[in-house]
Amino acid sequence: MTGFTRLSAGAIADAVNNGATAALDVMEATLARLAAYDAHQPQVWISRAEPEALRAAARAIDARVAGGERLPLAGVPYAAKDNIDVAGFETTAACPAFAYRPERSATVIAKLEAAGAICVGKTNLDQFATGLVGTRSPYGIPRNAYNRDYVSGGSSSGSAVATAAGLVAFALGTDTAGSGRVPAAFNHLVGLKPSKGRWSTRGLVPACRTLDCITVFADSLGDAALVDGVLAGFDAEDAFSRAPQDVALTVRRIGVPRVDQRQFFGDTEAEYLYTRALEALARECDLVEIDIDPLLEAAQLLYGGPWVAERTAAIAPLLESNPLAIDPVVREVIAPGSAMTATGLWNGIYRLAELQRHAEAMWGEVDALAFPTTGTTYRVAELLEAPVALNSNLGRYTNFVNLLDMAAIAVPAGSKSNSTGFGITLIGPAHSDRALIALAEAYLSAAALPPPPSLDLGDRMETIKLAVVGAHLEGMPLHWQLTSRGATFVGAFTTAPNYRLYAMADSVPPKPALVHSEDGAAIALEVYELDTASFGSFVAEVPPPLAIGTVTLADGSSVKGFVAEPRALTGAEDITHLGGWRAFIASR
Repeated sequence: MTGFTRLSAGAIADAVNNGATAALDVMEATLARLAAYDAHQPQVWISRAEPEALRAAARAIDARVAGGERLPLAGVPYAAKDNIDVAGFETTAACPAFAYRPERSATVIAKLEAAGAICVGKTNLDQFATGLVGTRSPYGIPRNAYNRDYVSGGSSSGSAVATAAGLVAFALGTDTAGSGRVPAAFNHLVGLKPSKGRWSTRGLVPACRTLDCITVFADSLGDAALVDGVLAGFDAEDAFSRAPQDVALTVRRIGVPRVDQRQFFGDTEAEYLYTRALEALARECDLVEIDIDPLLEAAQLLYGGPWVAERTAAIAPLLESNPLAIDPVVREVIAPGSAMTATGLWNGIYRLAELQRHAEAMWGEVDALAFPTTGTTYRVAELLEAPVALNSNLGRYTNFVNLLDMAAIAVPAGSKSNSTGFGITLIGPAHSDRALIALAEAYLSAAALPPPPSLDLGDRMETIKLAVVGAHLEGMPLHWQLTSRGATFVGAFTTAPNYRLYAMADSVPPKPALVHSEDGAAIALEVYELDTASFGSFVAEVPPPLAIGTVTLADGSSVKGFVAEPRALTGAEDITHLGGWRAFIASR
């Protein structure tokens, strides 16, 4: 095994069906991957099958293929979130006191096994699928596969990381408020959340039974569609199952939030990447700005309304008999549902029906929606300090989808400077699943995204990019303050065309002041990369009236950089027309 290259379910199945490889060979490679990654993040898993059991399962697939069967998922290794029943494994929902051993597998597991897929284990999750972060589990915190300082997203945390790290070809998650979409965005994955009832939920530990969907994380749209082809179908044993309809939907108009309603929580990189994604979509469809307040109101009903009581109902016996067995944050979220009245429930149902009417009218104006999957991401340490408020921020663009009976698919939309992923979610009315996959294909083709960065296997140090415009440029008097900290030169760039540059008066050595101005120009600069500790020590030495702020580059991206207080302009010379500090020094 070399590295952790992601696996392709379609390619594996084709190779096994055509005799180009054996399912046993695929499993041996998978076992090697699993063993290697255990040194980095064993907390991805709650339980795993024994190697010999997996080898036996692979040999059985090889025998079926040799007997003439052509299996759509022949020999494909996959993982299942540990709130989905898999025969032979305990189901814990990340709560040891709740654990039980199911007599049979969930319907989706049975279908995957019939199609030739092999479950290698059960993945970690936010306890009882309550959270969008991946930090609420007694089995440890699965961290982002690309930067372990950051959250993986939840509640399907382990499933996303297992797929992103190439341990399995795909993994099942679940989604009530965004748990199948947020982790996909953070880990550079596709996350398909089907229409409610399209995939059976028999054998799923419910979070909100009327809203829950089983989902898939995959590396490609093709693999997500392949899994959907196996799992979609009516299940008479599931009271909420619906026959797939695959409505014919031609997407010409895409709804996007009004500019004043786009919330990125101060994350300028996310804002830039979303704008770039919309530019790619605009090459395929017409973009229509819509008022998203009714959708946001619906989202508030999920945790601020009677649907909290549905979560309470799912674990009521444990909450009553052994409340301390429940994660404190999860308990804080779920326990208030016990006080919900029937009057409050019905009022919530009535208001949701009114909001559903709004959504139906919205589909008369647009064919689909394209929202940020999340407005930002957070470090694990940040979530542990503010677990509820920051989690709520992550659900801004996801919580309404299941309440309003919509289908959704999360797709990558670029990488951040910290290597975590940013994504957009394409959303449509119920039964638009296949149309959304087609739209996602068109988007990804137009976006032409570069491949994700390398995985974080323990040797990555978080870095910050810093723009310098004057005395810290290469060859200038203060450049040593960068080189002494091991700063890496990223490149020479220009700012966006809305800055002015001044030579400050009586500055030793001579220094410029960069000021944002609508009647400015593009100013030449250099960008360097420092680790966070070195960046912090550098900032501590920046003297007033200079400061470190955020500078927008010509391509629309943002980096940290030198800015100036108003007093820096007292007696200063405007040198904007020269285009940069080097030209000014040369002119002297």
